[in-house]
Amino acid sequence: MSSEPPPPGPGQPPDDDPFKKKPPPAEGGGSPYDPPPPSDGRTPPYGSQPPPFGDQPPSSEGGAPYEGAGDPYGGGGPYGGDPLAGMPPLADSWTRVFARILDMILVGVVVWLVSWGFGVTEYNVDSDKIEYSKSFGQSLVAAVLYVSYDTVMISKSGQTLGKRLFHHRVANLDNGSTPSVQTSLTRALVLWIPFAFCCACIWTAIAGGWSFFDKPYKQGLHDKAAKTVVVDSR
Repeated sequence: MSSEPPPPGPGQPPDDDPFKKKPPPAEGGGSPYDPPPPSDGRTPPYGSQPPPFGDQPPSSEGGAPYEGAGDPYGGGGPYGGDPLAGMPPLADSWTRVFARILDMILVGVVVWLVSWGFGVTEYNVDSDKIEYSKSFGQSLVAAVLYVSYDTVMISKSGQTLGKRLFHHRVANLDNGSTPSVQTSLTRALVLWIPFAFCCACIWTAIAGGWSFFDKPYKQGLHDKAAKTVVVDSR
């Protein structure tokens, strides 16, 4: 049998993701998780293995060693309580707006062309003659295209075309890696389904504008749902 680890399952980011946070380097040799040697130089009673759970000293903070009080998602890994440690700086909220507008225009052109090709455009000079079946049809086309665009692009590289132009990247908050397909889909559904079927630009402004006021992660509502952040990729 092969000793190589199995490949990541569908929808999971690869283990060699270059953006994934790495544990901080330990000072000197050995693992940063090894117990310190006793002060008298004798061999620890448990050899190189950590002592049993019951013999470990309790944390002075009253919780697990890596639980951060300021992290609403629990824990913080080897970086302690700050999940942003070891990651690039967060992207500016204003440039995020410009990147989103560019994406909306690019996909919106495709939505209009596809809707026109299927005969489901809803634009009519006489509002009394608007066909609501066409209106729903165009909303459905918009939802499918916007969600598909965001999901595919974000799960592939963490960047849409707009984000690439402004040097932004979507990252998992817990480890900085590129979001999986499932995470990207969750993020896209929260952002684009209300946009396509009811609230249009109002919802986009609310969901995206949330990042202007959110502390400390500058998350939009779609980021909160997917537990992602947008960082500067430069």
